[in-house]
Amino acid sequence: MAIPRPEYPRPQLKREQWLNLNGEWGFEIDHGRSGRERGLTNPEYALSGRILVPFCPESSLSGVEYKDFMAGVWYQRAFEVPAAWAEGRVLIHFGAVDYEAEVWINGESVGKHSGGYTPFAFDITRQLRAGVNVVTVCAEDDPRSGRQPRGKQSCLYRSHGCDYTRTTGIWQTVWLECVPDISIRSLRYYPDPENGCLHFEAQVDGWRNGVRLKAEALYEGSFAGAADIGVSSPSVRVTLPLSTIQLWEPGCGRLYDLKLTLSDESGKELDSVSSYFGLRTLRLDSHAMRINGRAVFQRLVLDQGFYPQGVYTAPTDEDLRRDIELSLELGFNGARLHEKLFEPRYLYWADRLGYLVWGEYGNWGLNISGGKGLSTMLSEWLEAVERDFNHPSVIGWCPFNETWDTEWGKQDDSTLRSIYRMTKALDPTRPVIDTSGNYHVETDIFDVHDYEQDPEVFRAHYEPMKTGGPVFNAFPERQKYRGEPYFVSEYGGIWWNPNKGNDDGWGYGNRPASEEEFLARYEGLTSVLMDHPLMLGFCYTQLYDVEQEVNGLYTYDRRPKFPSEVFRAIHSRPATIERKDAAGGQSR
Repeated sequence: MAIPRPEYPRPQLKREQWLNLNGEWGFEIDHGRSGRERGLTNPEYALSGRILVPFCPESSLSGVEYKDFMAGVWYQRAFEVPAAWAEGRVLIHFGAVDYEAEVWINGESVGKHSGGYTPFAFDITRQLRAGVNVVTVCAEDDPRSGRQPRGKQSCLYRSHGCDYTRTTGIWQTVWLECVPDISIRSLRYYPDPENGCLHFEAQVDGWRNGVRLKAEALYEGSFAGAADIGVSSPSVRVTLPLSTIQLWEPGCGRLYDLKLTLSDESGKELDSVSSYFGLRTLRLDSHAMRINGRAVFQRLVLDQGFYPQGVYTAPTDEDLRRDIELSLELGFNGARLHEKLFEPRYLYWADRLGYLVWGEYGNWGLNISGGKGLSTMLSEWLEAVERDFNHPSVIGWCPFNETWDTEWGKQDDSTLRSIYRMTKALDPTRPVIDTSGNYHVETDIFDVHDYEQDPEVFRAHYEPMKTGGPVFNAFPERQKYRGEPYFVSEYGGIWWNPNKGNDDGWGYGNRPASEEEFLARYEGLTSVLMDHPLMLGFCYTQLYDVEQEVNGLYTYDRRPKFPSEVFRAIHSRPATIERKDAAGGQSR
């Protein structure tokens, strides 16, 4: 049987010696969380069912398709380590497991991880034995507890409104990797096109004196620059001069390939990884985001990252790419990756296609009315920023979305302020929105969500700010505008379901009576934002339907509801901030 999702899952730090563990695993639901007591960690224990990894048990692709709550789930499979891996260390990697995971190799626990969206790895060299080995995984999940984020996973038995089918357990690729004793653990890139170079930091495991690091950059297969430096500590900083400067920009994902090699005093190769990077600058001024000095109006669409057969997991790598291409066909230049951390392969295609994205956390379901929310979220959010730091497509961070007061209490402003400041400390190169829509505490961009369906009423919301009047702020008693760049980061959501009765499903506002009314409303709402001289951009809700939510421009199975050229014509004309920039009306 072909291995599902066979591609290398981490394209910015790739080694040749790896083994994909996707495929059929043993599986068992553990409603009582009694598996440890019942001996499920024993490698001789045979789990009662089967599942196709990396698809969650709620999905049809998994072969399980169990939709009720699962307090715990168990996985098990046998594997053999290639004989060529006798030297060095063996790591087992998990792209994502929702939510609390523990891993055993041959019955011995090798580690735990908390967080349903970020990757983790364990060194399993000591636990391996010759021949067949057994990996066992337990994942525990409680999306109704308030003690963990769930994103758009429903906290009720059924999907409802804008909450959808849950994901439990393994939902991204599992793989083994052979790593030398002295090896590159992580990389962090700082592109500097104005000075014709890439600065980067490398963390080196097993460092000792005499180790050297060589970096070689290629652009479209041709030599573009090299650096060779002695590694004087476990953390090394390198400046790589470039002989050719090709800028990454919206619609043109110009990428450099990068090969990094560690060697010893004799020149013997110790470790080698392949990677890539993009050169671009990014900054905010009072009303615009500037990429490579040019004002770029953000024509974004909300993307929720759900799939009819895979739920959280795209059936194939091509499906990830196709979602971006579908957006580009409509004339959007990017997306808010909404209430979910998308997998690195999606970001790879965004990098490759020149697609702008905002990295967002799936904070819904997490109680942030007290300090416990901060400690729960902090480690995973920092893992997320670290994982995605090097992607040129990522143009900003949004750790929270719509932090409403809940049954647990009011929003804890100190939690939002702390996460905002920690994000800025970890990544000073990108803007951060503290909480999209409400309630802002400390933010680089003031964004609002506005689902008014009448274009003229919608226009009236934003007219006063053109002449120095007040900005539209739906919650003035809870958040204050302090002159930040302004962004309508959710609007539209127009309810349209051409395949069923238009009374079926869920969307925002009153339903249009016809296709003509839908398109007139879409153009009217969108033109208000594109023509506004102080608007940073927009984000339309949404790219495709998700289950019962039928306000997508495509159906859930990605069929178009309207001709793509209609939307492309609306989006392709220059926005006011771009026209002013081209005319020299704003400083560069």
